[in-house]
Parts: sequence; structure tokens; C-alpha cells
Amino acid sequence: MQKRYDLVVIGSGPSGRRGAVQAAKLGKSVLVVEKGRRVGGVSVHTGTIPSKTIRETVLNLSGWRERGFYGRSYRVKQDISVGDLMGRLHKTLEHEVEVLEHQFHRNGVQWAHGTARFIDPHAIEIVGEDGECRRAEADFVLLACGTRPFRPDYVPFDGRDVLDGDEILDITQLPRSLTVIGAGVIGVEYATIFSALDVAVTLVEPRQSFLDFIDKELMEEFVHELRDRNVGLRLGAAVKEISVANGRTQCRLDNGRCVVSDMLLFAAGRVGAVDRLNLEAAGLSADHRGRLTVDSRTMQTGQPHIYATGDVIGFPSLASTSMEQGRLAALHAFGHEPPPPPEFFPYGIYSVPEISVVGMSEEEVQRRGIAYETGIARFRETSRGHIMGLESGMMKMLFSIKTRRLLGVHIIGEGATELIHIGQAVLNLKGTIDYFIQNTFNYPTLAEAYKIASLDAWNKLQATVAGGGIPAPVAGAG
Repeated sequence: MQKRYDLVVIGSGPSGRRGAVQAAKLGKSVLVVEKGRRVGGVSVHTGTIPSKTIRETVLNLSGWRERGFYGRSYRVKQDISVGDLMGRLHKTLEHEVEVLEHQFHRNGVQWAHGTARFIDPHAIEIVGEDGECRRAEADFVLLACGTRPFRPDYVPFDGRDVLDGDEILDITQLPRSLTVIGAGVIGVEYATIFSALDVAVTLVEPRQSFLDFIDKELMEEFVHELRDRNVGLRLGAAVKEISVANGRTQCRLDNGRCVVSDMLLFAAGRVGAVDRLNLEAAGLSADHRGRLTVDSRTMQTGQPHIYATGDVIGFPSLASTSMEQGRLAALHAFGHEPPPPPEFFPYGIYSVPEISVVGMSEEEVQRRGIAYETGIARFRETSRGHIMGLESGMMKMLFSIKTRRLLGVHIIGEGATELIHIGQAVLNLKGTIDYFIQNTFNYPTLAEAYKIASLDAWNKLQATVAGGGIPAPVAGAG
């Protein structure tokens, strides 16, 4: 059966579903093609939602958040099993899928289960699990096919002892020890989640540092916490060989060291899931990691009627930014020019502890030659931090000496990914230190850290400028 659509979307992850719904709201006919049995894409089934759900379950059942009061031996549940983790995960995923299916239904978005491949730039063949073929033609195409784990030949993946980032969700029992190769966002998140379960974790990274886009001072705080929890860090040494013997994994490094553990997670990157798309028929090609190049303003590929969004176009590979990319692509395709997006958006890393940043890091401010000052607040300095029993966590703020404007906010600790949005709003509205000094925050809250950090910066600003030349705050300024 052949039918023509205004838009065919390949992939139903964050960018695909947002683009599909936006086009439908413009009155366009939309077909979403999803190779998985249910809609949601990697984000719902193997990526964002599963890892964050498992993280929340681990923190709750392990009593992690209460150990500041009751000691490191405190547990809500003494023996946590994979079943405990997966029970909550499956309930969450079921709810996410139901919400998405309802959203498609009420907006008139059609979807087909199958693998999509280009026949020509405007024609797509959809092959179902039973081999049945269906053809669809489209005025516009949105490629939102996402990524899959990078699986190099030298890694002996077996789905039991040596796993990739998707297979880690299918384990049948918790290991006593775990080696994680790759200190990117995925590797760091899983390493710290398992560490919170008191699994002995070793994190292997060939570079001398990791998460280099995060402010260096925040990373120093993070590394200190990891070492305090006995997370092993093997930095600056590449993997030479991985093997499995007697039910134990062995990871040999090029510096001669060997890391032995019950289980190994290989999380060193992902590749675009474009291998079955037959891109050549559409006049497109991907790079060696399966990524597509697009115009960052419009999300158009080299074929103006074909758009690409989400992880398949590379950095920043965030669910939040992917959603906006999908929306922008749909608007542009059908002649609607949205206003330019805000300059700054937040990054969230759901490690234990979580990290979230927005704006410039101290290193970036220095590279730009901006005269600046910083303010620091420790969560333990807030009454809410005392109530919660927090022993760690900090907020760092950067301000321009010349204009007093906020330049960046960097948070590590409980609630970081929620707290960051206050800084995001002030930053995009070009607010100054005066806002934080004069504003009233709910008491007791961790958000008070904004006032503590800004007052810390204010004291330094007064001392920095000769004769206390920083003007006093004016009521209503900022």
C-alpha cells in the first residue's frame, strides 16, 4: 500500500515525537516509523528514562540520601535485587509509552512498526517483522533514528559478563564488582549508580581527564567524592585487551595494569543508527560514527527536504535539546520561522551525585578574557541541607566584574538538575548579581544557595575593585 504524507518521521525518540506532533498541530499528515515494537525510541526503552529510573530506585532502596544522618551502613532494603530495580523500571516505561501513544492518537499522528529505508529522496520502504513491505512517500522527511552502542571488534560482548550500554538493562543479577570502560556521560552515570549499591566499581578512561565540558573546579569536587567512595579511576591508559576467564572479566591496559571484575560495561561511545536507512538512495552520507551533518539553524541536511535531529547529529545529544530540534525542524519545513532559541540551555548529568551546568565555565570565561569573580555555596551551609543530612554538594556562580551580569552557574549535588533552571532563566534574561542578592527564596530550600553564592561573589567584587568601586545594589535592579 502506498500513501503520500506531508512528513515522514523515522524514529519516535524525543526529537521524532516532538517534530511529528508539531507538524500534526500545523494540520499536516504525519507518519512515524519506529523499528521497536512500541514507540518511544532509545530514550524511553534503553537510554534516558531507564537509566534515570534505575538511579532513582537505587537511591531510594539503598537509603543513599539518608546516610548523612544514619551512617554508611544504613539501608532501606538490605538485599536489593535486579527484580527490585526492574519492577519499577517496567512500570515507568509502560506509563511513558501509554502517554506517547495517547499523544500521537489525539494529534492524529499515524505510526508504523518496521524498519525504514530510502528508495529515493522522497520514497521510503517500511519492512515489518513479518517481512511485509509498505511504501510511503513524503514531501518532507525527518531523520530521528538515534544511536546504538559502539561495539568494537576487540570487545568480546556476550550479553552476560561483557555488556554494552543497552544490555546492562537486561542483567539477571547484580555483580559484586564492575569495570566500566568509557568515562563519558553514560559510563559515569552507570558507574556511580552501581557504586551507590556498594558494588566495587573501576572506571577506565584512556584520556587523563573526563567530562571536560564541565567546570574544572566542579570536576575536582566530583572526583573527590568518587575516590571517597572507593571508586577506582584508571585514567590515561588505553584498553589493550579484554577477556573472560572462569566467570571473571579481565581488562588489560597498555600501561601494564589489569582490572579484574565480575562484570564489564563497555560504554565508550555510540554510533548513529543509520546503517539500514540506505542513505545513498536519498543522496546523503554519514561520517564514520554514523552522524549526519545539518544546518544548525534549520536542521536541514544536504537534501533541503530531509531534516535530521537528536543524537544522530551528535553534540549535545540531550533529550531536552533534541525535542527542540524536532520542533524547529517541523516548523521550518512548513514555512514557520520560530524566534531564535535562548542563548543558554542546561546540561544535566544524572550521576550520583548529579551535576548540572548552564552558561560559561570558569575556563571559558578566562579564554574569552572577561574580568570575572566567582561565588561558592556549600549545600551544608543551607538549613535545608542540614535537614536533609547533606554532607556534600556545592553551587558555583560566575559574574562579570564590569557589568555584574551572571555568566554561568555550576551545581553538583542533590537536586542539581532542578536547581539549575533558576540560573538558566536569569542568564537568558541577562540578569545581574543584584537579582540574587535582593530576591527572596523559600526557606528552608537548597535554592538559598543562589543567595549564599552571590553574596560570596559580592564580597569578592567589593574587594576586587579598588576603593570598593562596585555600585551598591539598586532596588529592583537585575
